[in-house]
Amino acid sequence: YLGATKTKGRVFLNRHYVEADRRIVLGFIEPHFFAGFSGGAKGVVPAVAGLETIMHVHRHGLIAHPDSTWGEIEKNPVQQEIREMTAFCPPDFLVNVSLNRDREITRFFCGDYIEAHQSGCALVGRESTIGVNERYPFVITTNGGYPLDQNLYQTVKGISAASRIVEPGGTILAASECRDGIPAHGKFAEMMSEAAEAGGIMQYIDALKAPAVDQWQVQILASLLARAKIGLYSRLARRDVMSCGLRPVDDLDAEIRAITGSAGKKIKIAVLPEGPLVIPTVRK
Repeated sequence: YLGATKTKGRVFLNRHYVEADRRIVLGFIEPHFFAGFSGGAKGVVPAVAGLETIMHVHRHGLIAHPDSTWGEIEKNPVQQEIREMTAFCPPDFLVNVSLNRDREITRFFCGDYIEAHQSGCALVGRESTIGVNERYPFVITTNGGYPLDQNLYQTVKGISAASRIVEPGGTILAASECRDGIPAHGKFAEMMSEAAEAGGIMQYIDALKAPAVDQWQVQILASLLARAKIGLYSRLARRDVMSCGLRPVDDLDAEIRAITGSAGKKIKIAVLPEGPLVIPTVRK
């Protein structure tokens, strides 16, 4: 235990990390759906943090904040909390990299864990942000392919990216293999099932007496379902897809034709083949 933040978050970090003679943090920088970008101080919190600390930086109010979103760093309350916690025992040196679509390293960002990370985020932000002039009634997305599309838990990220440019009440169609299931491990599947029995995801979350592991992913999926109709083309059994509030899709091509044909006119479609590796943004 190292101390507490302004928001009374108690900081617990791995003893080996804290007592090390030199602390060097490695990682890569990519868009993140509520922390803005990965890398930087996230290599300490939550990476080597205790469960209580992890839960504090994933609490309901923090995740729900409008600035806890893609590509935002300086105003992001999640990043601010993570940096404040990391400052209790900061790394001596940071090595972060940026990657291309083939997962090859394109650049190194090394040095101070905040300054080097900010430089990396600036580059990755420029390369990954895609501006569009309007929202779309139909958005097709992926989760960036393997290994990012291993389960539905991770696929929420690709759906979240699509939600940034879908019309209110529009349709999002996600293509993600989900070979690992919902998955069965962790609390996500269990919480989604309990939420269905409780009469709704948000009602379930509001009724929780204390934060629970994976609650943040359930919370985010609930907000996405309130924004758009979501279909999933995957390996998952139909009952598993429906248990999470999504509509199972058996034939991707037929589904696309059905949605576009039901409009009775030509409709604009946005396609995100890289899923959560891009930050689609409606230009102001």
